[in-house]
Amino acid sequence: MKQFKIILPTVAEAKMFVAAASRCNFDIDVFYNRVIIDAKSILGVLSLDLSQILTVQLNGADAEFEKYLKKLAPENSSAA
Repeated sequence: MKQFKIILPTVAEAKMFVAAASRCNFDIDVFYNRVIIDAKSILGVLSLDLSQILTVQLNGADAEFEKYLKKLAPENSSAA
């Protein structure tokens, strides 16, 4: 399992994240504090505090999605 730290500063970014996650054929979870959300659930992702750094856990591998997650890393975000 791989983990990535990301930030989704806008609702538009959150929607793009869910769309990208939905293209993967394995489970992807998003963690914030003690809350675990299915990354493919737009309502779940939007229920998180999007101003905070989130942890994404992949239960599979997809090089393109991992590259996308690296772009969402807090150090690459203008909102961080």
